[in-house]
Amino acid sequence: MFRTRFRMRKHLFLRIVNALSEWSPYFTLRADCANRQGLSPLQKCTSAIRMLAYGTPADALDEYLKIGKSTALECLDKFAQGVIEVFSGEYMRAPTVEDVQRLLQVNESRGFPGMLGSIDCMHWRWENCPTAWKGQFTRGDYGVPTIILEAVASQDLRIWHAFFGVPGSNNDINVLNQSPLFIEALKGQAPQVQFSVNGRQYNTGYYLADGIYPEWAVFVKSIKAPQMEKHKLYALNQEGCRKDIERAFGVLQSRFNIVRRPSRLWKRRSIGRIMKACVILHNMIVEDEKEMVKFSIDLNEQGGSSIALPSEVQKGGGPIFSEILRRRADIHHQPTHKQLKQDLIEHIWQKFANRRNN
Repeated sequence: MFRTRFRMRKHLFLRIVNALSEWSPYFTLRADCANRQGLSPLQKCTSAIRMLAYGTPADALDEYLKIGKSTALECLDKFAQGVIEVFSGEYMRAPTVEDVQRLLQVNESRGFPGMLGSIDCMHWRWENCPTAWKGQFTRGDYGVPTIILEAVASQDLRIWHAFFGVPGSNNDINVLNQSPLFIEALKGQAPQVQFSVNGRQYNTGYYLADGIYPEWAVFVKSIKAPQMEKHKLYALNQEGCRKDIERAFGVLQSRFNIVRRPSRLWKRRSIGRIMKACVILHNMIVEDEKEMVKFSIDLNEQGGSSIALPSEVQKGGGPIFSEILRRRADIHHQPTHKQLKQDLIEHIWQKFANRRNN
């Protein structure tokens, strides 16, 4: 019952309460000038979690939690700030070398060696968008003001990258041009991925994407209206694995109903904090309940992917500009995208043929 109400297990909720109590005096039991005890940390955190989980108005909790509307909204904002400052370093970090190695092993067993995850965008409706901004935040296919979340997720539904705040009038390519997804790769600080597909060596990991994304070396897309059997098999596998990010969006919205419903907040900065806090809490729940999920994948399989430490950055200055341009050209290289796609088609078809013969 506790997990149903709070979207997480009890020990995880108490861990958050204790961490926020150490982070700020706001989440401590204090007395006012009349020596009357105020609200406890459990009351404040419960109020915030209930609004995140159910998307209820702030004044819907006053009878149960004895918290007024303005205080409940203040608790929600403080709770989001605390979760971001305390837990973002652990649960919103970029994948480490060990994380990338595990992702490569899992995805190689699924038929996509070198894959780091799936990328896509989600819109969150902004109900109280200022009238002067509605044209900037409204797109024709939605018809209402929205704010875009770009995310990368793995098979266990953990969100490894989240970029939120772009107005809803943009498409996925516009969001990608503003996203910090490839900043570490351009600086040379990202783990270096090396893998082989169909006997050909590649040095850049990639993400599964839908048709709107550009034909870069770091994206692998499906085939629209495939005709050959091998193309149909590749499209089936690619679209099946790319559903990881769609499932992650669905679980995020089902756990935190505030993201599914239109946002009633007035400040754009507060909306961004709420979304980032929900992503962090989602990753905390995924990490806490990982042992409850069983994947039929043998991680001890030795595949053709390898991982190397990121190159060292020179002290006393930034990376060399020519190296940044070279890495950017490698990321945007269209012939590599086409060659990788053909090699993956042959790899998946060969794997299917071997399994059928056996």
